[in-house]
Amino acid sequence: MTTAGFLFPSCISSQHNTLTEAEKAEGWQLLFDGETMQGWRDYNGTTLTEPWHVVDGCIQAVGKGSDGNGYIVTEKMYENFELSWDWKLTKGGNSGMLYHVVERPQYKVPYVTGPEYQLLDVPNFEGELEEWQKLGVDYAMYLPDQSKMKVNPYGKWNNSKIVFDNGHVEHWLNGQKILEFEAWTDDWHSRKNSGKWANAPEYGLAKKGVICLQDHGDPASFRNIKIKELPHKPSKERLLFNGIDLHGWEAYGTELWYVKNGLLYCESGPDKQYGYLATRDYYDNFDLTVEFKQEADGNSGVFIRSFIEEKVKVNGWQVEVAPKGHGTGGIYESYGRGWIAQITKEQEEHLKVGDWNTMRIKVAGDNIKTWLNGHPMIDLTDEKIGKGQGRIALQIHDGGGIKVAWRNLILSDE
Repeated sequence: MTTAGFLFPSCISSQHNTLTEAEKAEGWQLLFDGETMQGWRDYNGTTLTEPWHVVDGCIQAVGKGSDGNGYIVTEKMYENFELSWDWKLTKGGNSGMLYHVVERPQYKVPYVTGPEYQLLDVPNFEGELEEWQKLGVDYAMYLPDQSKMKVNPYGKWNNSKIVFDNGHVEHWLNGQKILEFEAWTDDWHSRKNSGKWANAPEYGLAKKGVICLQDHGDPASFRNIKIKELPHKPSKERLLFNGIDLHGWEAYGTELWYVKNGLLYCESGPDKQYGYLATRDYYDNFDLTVEFKQEADGNSGVFIRSFIEEKVKVNGWQVEVAPKGHGTGGIYESYGRGWIAQITKEQEEHLKVGDWNTMRIKVAGDNIKTWLNGHPMIDLTDEKIGKGQGRIALQIHDGGGIKVAWRNLILSDE
């Protein structure tokens, strides 16, 4: 047994790291078998190399992690769930449980993508603390009700639970609900954009992701980690553009996005660079119709499952909107492969020049279909698209001279 193994009394018990028959019937699953690290690996990795191990029926963080390393994640991604676990810290200890964590090479740490239930021995923590950093918070976002928090001291076991049910979030501590909020509301976005996450554009937007444990430089111990998945509830049909302003959208770049006479316009600015108008929320599986009219040039597009990188760069897949002869309705990958599905010469004739056109885009798992003015254009099944998730975004191509009007952006969540 390593030195870290002597930090806590044994976890071994016939009741620990097992499920009752009733729990099995309800759909609970263990994320830790009490004996091995099976099902866990490094964040952004394929194997487990971070300083975690199993000691006496507990997953233990050795305490050698830091802000930039020490994170382990589940093999599987989860969307809606109840997640329960027991935890115990050393004196002044700091750790956390994160969810909806997204893994991409662009992200060096998980907390810029996934929300965190903070675990902290507040009475003995060395250093100044903001309220949003303390035990039980939705880190840097929502605070718990302190009057409901009954905490066992360091070295003793506590139980926590996160409920994420189609945007409704609850934090529980030792059998008491201490916090609840609704994700992706105006209030949620206001908090996200005005605090710690103001420079983390993709924080908290993912609808699904891996579960993550944090070694923040202090030994921590976990047991009875179990999860029950909850069903996805499709939302009602919605208008992505309200015809009045750009509420629900975020602009990237210096190109022009504005509303005039109930229409949404994109227009090249003086810099003549790429520009994007992205939904502030993620949409993974959906059926979207948009109407567009190319008033000048018309080199634009509709990105799906895209994310923002380096201020103006958008990574994802673009359904092309372009002048005749340039592939409207085809699919272009903005990084890596370029064109992955192109239309035929005959299909080019479905584009109405100087008039309103209707584009339909249906995304389900790894399949994407497009229609232009009622005509089927692309039916593509692609594993890489299937693994993606992100925003819907409209594009202005670089080069200048572009002006496109948009209306009736209607989305049904699948």
